[in-house]
Amino acid sequence: MQRAKLAIVILVGLVVFGCAGSAMAQETSKTKARAEKTEEKSKMENPVVVMATTMGDIRIELYPGKAPITVENFLSYVREGYYDGLIFHRVISNFMIQGGGFTSDMVQKKTRDMIKNEADNGLKNDRGTIAMARTSAVNSATSQFFINVANNNSLNHRDKSQRGYGYCVFGKVVDGLDTVDKIRYVKTTTARGHGDVPVKEVIIKRAYVEGEKKAKEKVKGKAEASAKTEMKTKEKLEQKK
Repeated sequence: MQRAKLAIVILVGLVVFGCAGSAMAQETSKTKARAEKTEEKSKMENPVVVMATTMGDIRIELYPGKAPITVENFLSYVREGYYDGLIFHRVISNFMIQGGGFTSDMVQKKTRDMIKNEADNGLKNDRGTIAMARTSAVNSATSQFFINVANNNSLNHRDKSQRGYGYCVFGKVVDGLDTVDKIRYVKTTTARGHGDVPVKEVIIKRAYVEGEKKAKEKVKGKAEASAKTEMKTKEKLEQKK
């Protein structure tokens, strides 16, 4: 009898333990799923800019959490169409490709005010990253940017001095690195006192924030539909008169 009772207790214990283990496994799975969802949501919230160039498209994910001032500045230029028609005016095959400041006849375009350098954000000038170009003055970046084609450690933030402050990385190419590589190997020359200028123009045909184009077209479509409806209503009222 005692053995039978003991067996029942053990059996119940195993069932309870099994249920608890199953519950723990389910909770762990849910926690993991929530973490993955949060990470995915975080990635989705990062804006992506598409640069349609004469050599192909480049998709760039921006990091507002790391460089808020720089990203806001860059997006402002993109949204106003500032980069449309400008060129990659400086190309060095083992270093970087630079654009966002000159027209095809090598005339520098007027910019807005300079911004604060956020190079101390922990991001590195590794291959495929995008960073702000500037003069020797730390806080002198405006519209020009460059895409690193190699790991350029010398451009990283080291200290607060003028020489050690570095160049602010604010995003990374997530698609179109093959286009970047096509651009990096173009033949270059000297033009209007500037070196490393592509012999054949590499033009940014258009730059836009991914997803915003469709949203704008949708709003425009609704506005046009509303205008047409209003026009028809006016015509009907005039006919009744």
